[in-house]
Amino acid sequence: MLAYPEQKFSFSSRGRNLWIVLLVAKAMKMMFPKFDKVGMPLLGLVATTLFVLEAKRQLRKRSRPKKERLLENGSVAAVALPALRLLLLPTMYAAAKWSEKHQVGLLRRMGLPRWTKHVVGFLLLDYSNYLWHVLLHRSTLLWRFHNVHHIDLDLDLSTAWRFHVGENLASVPYRSAAVALIGVPAPLLLAYEVLFEGCTAFHHSNLRLPYKLERRLCQLMVTPRMHGIHHSIVEKETNSNFSVIFSWWDRLHRTIRLNVPQEAVTIGVPSYRDPAEQTIKHLFLLPFEQLRPWQLPDGTVPEREEGPNKALLLP
Repeated sequence: MLAYPEQKFSFSSRGRNLWIVLLVAKAMKMMFPKFDKVGMPLLGLVATTLFVLEAKRQLRKRSRPKKERLLENGSVAAVALPALRLLLLPTMYAAAKWSEKHQVGLLRRMGLPRWTKHVVGFLLLDYSNYLWHVLLHRSTLLWRFHNVHHIDLDLDLSTAWRFHVGENLASVPYRSAAVALIGVPAPLLLAYEVLFEGCTAFHHSNLRLPYKLERRLCQLMVTPRMHGIHHSIVEKETNSNFSVIFSWWDRLHRTIRLNVPQEAVTIGVPSYRDPAEQTIKHLFLLPFEQLRPWQLPDGTVPEREEGPNKALLLP
């Protein structure tokens, strides 16, 4: 079991930094048997199923060879995913245990029954990740790293793990602080992360669901058509549909945009249309290059006439 320092928390800069280093160091040694032996195989099964289904029921036509993209996206993921398992997950878990030990966090102040606490905690975790996604788009610094994810010229299962390692590292303090402030029980955190990753894989997939089914499903959760619009080269569409699991947060903040047919969506970022730039080396170095204006190589800005009823999903 993870041991925590017995001394009182120091508010000095030196003491606070030392406490953070110790916490992270101990967190990286933590093992999660249920997550690793149950959660990871489940995610593997979900990924395999989606990989097969999206090949048989394609939602959008591909613009690039699949093998090239698998190599590129897989290489980015090979560096980024270990940061999630070895740093982000243990640090969030440590934050949950610290919150429990010191009896801090919103959920403990509310005095809710156990089952209600878990439901509210799950919802607040998901809401905090909606806010984090918005911040990735609003912050110029964070966008430099998140842009690696968005410049993919196609959108499918492999894009779900195409995140720059810098973005994953940047998420550690935010997401760990959210866990502590909410007061999320540690077991609930692990369960949420399994669903978080599974839903991320699902809505990034290129899977064509029956339209009537998806129209109903997106009332509750993020779906492939909904998230496909988020990856559009039209800026106002990219800056919409930020939710991860539940689509309610976009409806709550009026960032929902569903009224764009998939055949009209061009995936990517307008200033990065050259497939030759999608090299592994360039993807890793991209955050450190000068940001380009949101325009096509010929200088035009992609736009689309606003359709009626943004909350109505189109085929």
